[in-house]
Amino acid sequence: MDDKSSIIDLHCQSKDDDLGSVVLKVGNETEWSFSVNFLGTTLFYCDVKWSNSSSRYSFDAYDAVRDYTRCRTQCRWIISGQGSLYGYDQHHDIWVQFPLWKI
Repeated sequence: MDDKSSIIDLHCQSKDDDLGSVVLKVGNETEWSFSVNFLGTTLFYCDVKWSNSSSRYSFDAYDAVRDYTRCRTQCRWIISGQGSLYGYDQHHDIWVQFPLWKI
């Protein structure tokens, strides 16, 4: 991906809960909390759009099956200006690259 603008629009939701949109500049953070459902099927996904692009991207911010151990107390994400997505793995104490899907 080409170098992206320093401003992104981030919109996160699940099947049941829309967490709304937030505009983030370089170095800014946002946070929200939720509880995993009884069945262990909780899935939150986020759409990302850089201010200088009409393209939108998406990623799964929390997938109960994938993230139960990886995100024991919190899920942390970094999106680089080049469009790379990294998630922190608390269990192994490392940052891991994840895919951003073009939508």
